[in-house]
Amino acid sequence: MRFGPYEVRRVVEWVGPIAPVSKVLPDTPASYWAENEDWLVPSHLDGESYRAAIQTWVIEGAGETILVDTGVGNDRDRPQIPVFSHLQTDFLARLDSAGIDRNAVTCVVNTHIHYDHVGWNTTLADGAWVPTFPNARYVVPARDREHFRPENADRMRAPTTEDERRRFEGSRLVYADSVAPIDEAGQLETWDDELRLAPALRLERASGHTPGSSVLWLEAGDGAVFVGDLTHSPVQVPRTDDACAFDLDRDEARRARHDVLGRAARTGATIFPAHYAGQGAMTITPQDESGFTIGAWAPLPPL
Repeated sequence: MRFGPYEVRRVVEWVGPIAPVSKVLPDTPASYWAENEDWLVPSHLDGESYRAAIQTWVIEGAGETILVDTGVGNDRDRPQIPVFSHLQTDFLARLDSAGIDRNAVTCVVNTHIHYDHVGWNTTLADGAWVPTFPNARYVVPARDREHFRPENADRMRAPTTEDERRRFEGSRLVYADSVAPIDEAGQLETWDDELRLAPALRLERASGHTPGSSVLWLEAGDGAVFVGDLTHSPVQVPRTDDACAFDLDRDEARRARHDVLGRAARTGATIFPAHYAGQGAMTITPQDESGFTIGAWAPLPPL
């Protein structure tokens, strides 16, 4: 897809069912999923399971090659999410096939620090984790860096469930293999509130999912916004108040979701979530005070 001088493409790492929808999106009633199977199946709903893609959005143009989120990565110890523990995919070959030269990547944007957004920051070489993109700056929200740094573990709120306990403990492994090596290599850049990467590319904090969760606005052509985990499933477009179980502050995440989606609806910007399968991205229009209507899906091959 083109936006002014920029081209956006999708490079997929993995797609499939992850967990029951009742676990991932506990606020969405079972009846809603059943009543909307005509447009949720097969892309976003697989039986009773939440179906998602792990993918990287690549923005090229104006001398920049920018990766938005880097998936799970290979060879990772992820006891908190067994389906992705020691994953092996051909993601790097897919980057190559898409014409993306790892040495030419100028910037890697991690919308937040979660295992499925920072994994390919690094690769395993001779027993050590090294930057996958040696000439890129890695842009990471400062609030997430502080929150997830192991030495700040005592600042994290207490987990409320056993699942949260596993995820909180697992975040230390994520930081160690996917963030700390970037910092040690001198390629990590942190920011807060807002950062302009280029004249038409602006990062903005949209907290709630994590303390530093962010979105990237592409202000060219018809406009676009890369929203990370602001929305996990398209059911959260008409039902913006429906929280994801992985949101650290659900009320704050709801406010951010309604604000960002509202601005995208008013401007006609294409919304690129991190985990939508199917055609991956869409435009939306206002529906009512609590949600929006999907206007058109992106002209991308469905997953």
